[in-house]
Amino acid sequence: MMYNLKLLLVLTTFLLLTSSCSKPAEITEQNVSRIIQTLSADNMKGRNAFSKEILIAADFITNEFTQIGLSPFPENPGFKQEFTIHSVKPAESAVSINGENFENEHYFGLVLSEELNWTTGNASVKYISEEDGYQDKFREFRNDDESSVIAVSTAHSKWFHRYRAYFSRSNRAFELDETPHDVFILADIPISEYDIDLKFDVETIELFNIAGMIEGHRTDEIVLFSAHYDHIGVITPVNEDSVANGANDNASGVSGLIELARYYENRPKPQRSIYFVAFTAEEAGGYGSKYFSQQIDPERFVAMMNLEMIGKPATEGPNTAWITGFDHSDLGEILQESSQQLDFEFYPDPYPSQNLFYRSDNAPFAEMGIPAHSISTTPIDVDQDYHRVSDELKTLHIPHTTNTIRAVAKACETIISGERTPTRIAEVTQE
Repeated sequence: MMYNLKLLLVLTTFLLLTSSCSKPAEITEQNVSRIIQTLSADNMKGRNAFSKEILIAADFITNEFTQIGLSPFPENPGFKQEFTIHSVKPAESAVSINGENFENEHYFGLVLSEELNWTTGNASVKYISEEDGYQDKFREFRNDDESSVIAVSTAHSKWFHRYRAYFSRSNRAFELDETPHDVFILADIPISEYDIDLKFDVETIELFNIAGMIEGHRTDEIVLFSAHYDHIGVITPVNEDSVANGANDNASGVSGLIELARYYENRPKPQRSIYFVAFTAEEAGGYGSKYFSQQIDPERFVAMMNLEMIGKPATEGPNTAWITGFDHSDLGEILQESSQQLDFEFYPDPYPSQNLFYRSDNAPFAEMGIPAHSISTTPIDVDQDYHRVSDELKTLHIPHTTNTIRAVAKACETIISGERTPTRIAEVTQE
């Protein structure tokens, strides 16, 4: 009799264990809080993409992907997708216009090379006159296919010096000497002769995205979830606190990425394959997402949902989220319809004037026609913690964050199952 009782206990325990193992993993507040707390801790020092602490953050996400059971991409030996960028910083310079030497505060170059040596005839001469709009002409000349010497009217001194201060810091690129170079001169004179010698210090920096996947039955149909894991690092102290922790921006989004991976990995094999990518260097210019987008065949990607700052309820209240570029595809409408039974609402971006659709990691994918949108919840018009040392875990609403992740998981099931396919995005250009 005792033997039978022991056998019954063993069988009952086994059934309970196997039952719990087959049950889809829940998205929990405990896990969401743990992930955000780890990534936004003071010892991460704000996760600047070019700091040693970003390595700790990358290892943490890699470990989460490993424990969940994701697979690396076939072309990668592990979860880290490594790439390099070149940081170009002005070093020495000498500029002469019409035989007159100019002080360095009167010129700056948009140059991605170790050095530039121009004499008259090496580049086109152009002008930004007093009547021109400085910003529009600057954008025009920067984006054309010509290398140019550009004389800027002193009527635009204020804008010139503002731009010079920005572009005299490090400029970055995947490759050197790939694009035309431009040199801007603050001068009211016609340029007949020029002699320009610029030298730069070039540093090669290794970066990496963290990428994992769940292979579906349809390997050529991919749904991409993403979030950037870097932040702005150490900034000017406020009350002796100099760490911009980045709890909402964007440890909250990374918690969503990891929990979505956990959720889908513990469900039956999906129809469409699912990619989960934590991008680096979003704050420094979106280099992680730009690099990743250059490695893919866009025709294989059915949809992209980029999670950005989901740690605080929107002005409409908890259990709501807004979607950038809502009118560019019907992905937002699909999420709206799929979430009707979830007590959660998705709606269009309430800040269209801020061009957020073009300012996050979804942008390079949208340019390729992929229905790629960012999902956020933060009331950015009134948020007091954005890019500040106060962006800490204690300022977040964890139940809301958790419910947002659950809603995204549920609402995307019709896309992952192949039941719904978002419309492609027509041609867009980042602004």
